[in-house]
This record gives sequence, structure tokens and C-alpha cells, in this order.
Amino acid sequence: MRNTSKMTTLENRFPLLAVEHGCIISKDADITVAFEVELPELYTVTGAEYEAIHSCWCKAIKVLPDYSVVHKQDWFIKERYKPEL
Repeated sequence: MRNTSKMTTLENRFPLLAVEHGCIISKDADITVAFEVELPELYTVTGAEYEAIHSCWCKAIKVLPDYSVVHKQDWFIKERYKPEL
């Protein structure tokens, strides 16, 4: 049996067109801007501080233009605790 599927290159399948001025531009003309946000460690803020952080996130999302997509990704790293004595 012979494979009759068309040959293609990785460049043709890769969805990104370019990275310019700190923005990722896709072949469909989507523009992606990435930000890194460092949040406080788990269980180190009070309830009021947590509410303030949440309020800031809500305000930031509300000012984005229509059809914006927000992707938030959390990283958890397992480390041994070394107290400062």
C-alpha cells in the first residue's frame, strides 16, 4: 500500500509567523503578548491582601479589548523547607 498523503514541511505546519517587538504573531494574524507575574508564596498573605490581588486581576482583565484571551498558568515547585535560624 502506498502513502498518498501530500508531503509538507514543518515550516508550513508551524502556526507562528514572527516574533517582533516582544509580540508573537501567528499566520492567522493573532497577536500574543506574554507577561510574567510573580505572586506571593502560598499562605503568606492575609485575606485582605488576597482580595486586593484578586481585585487587581479583575481590573486588568476588564480593560482588555474584546476577543482577548487570558491564560494564567501557575507553577508549583516541590522543595525542601530550610528555615532561617
